[in-house]
Amino acid sequence: MPDRGVEPPAEDDYTELVLAVVERIPPGRVMTYGDIAEYVGRGGPRQVGTVMSRSGAGVPWWRVIRADGHPVRGLEDRALDRLAAEGCAISGDRIRLSVARWNPGAD
Repeated sequence: MPDRGVEPPAEDDYTELVLAVVERIPPGRVMTYGDIAEYVGRGGPRQVGTVMSRSGAGVPWWRVIRADGHPVRGLEDRALDRLAAEGCAISGDRIRLSVARWNPGAD
């Protein structure tokens, strides 16, 4: 019989933390996978990527990009179209991180 005092698995908590940060990224701004991991204080870019690939469809996933400024692989065109529509700073097929990177602690 399960113990009612047992906390939910840490993985679920991490997923909720990551998705909550992604939901806060303003239109036209981005964070890298590593930025999000650093902000939540756990995991790394790969763990954030895993959360996004499994559970990120309901949040603005296009605002989470790779550290080199490229959108998620396989969805580049869709992400760039959405970011451009939001007025994000884009140069070619990359997001200009120096302009578009969002720091939640600074706002």
